[in-house]
Amino acid sequence: MGYGYPYYRIAFTPVWMISQDQALNLIKESVQDERNDELFYDELIKLAPSAEQAAIISSIRNDERGHNAMFRNMYKDLTGQEIHGISNEQYPRMNNFKKGIEKALQGEWDAVERYRKIWFGLPTGIYRDTILGIILDEQKHASKYNYLFALNR
Repeated sequence: MGYGYPYYRIAFTPVWMISQDQALNLIKESVQDERNDELFYDELIKLAPSAEQAAIISSIRNDERGHNAMFRNMYKDLTGQEIHGISNEQYPRMNNFKKGIEKALQGEWDAVERYRKIWFGLPTGIYRDTILGIILDEQKHASKYNYLFALNR
């Protein structure tokens, strides 16, 4: 018995595989999440105990702005529609830098998992490549937050 493509596809289809429509819904949600992250990181920058730490968070915030634009462009390319109606949902306010770093780190891990689902729901090509780049950025952000956490024990 051979292990051709049909067998491989059935036997190894990951549970987290989603449809393109589900991926598009997650992209739409991700626009709001990236915006909330940007606002949250603005607050963390103000709480940072040093200019070096503020600069690290600023670089992460700037990446989140770029991700937001990438998700918007991708959604428009795939659907022909703009994303409208981003809510004014309030992100939790933070007044403790260390707790903020912990929350940010968890948020980066959660984003990687969400974006992996999107990656599986998109066709091969530029959109998947874009999502992979965003995933790598989120992993880099998590490493930077680990560094900040170690500095602020």
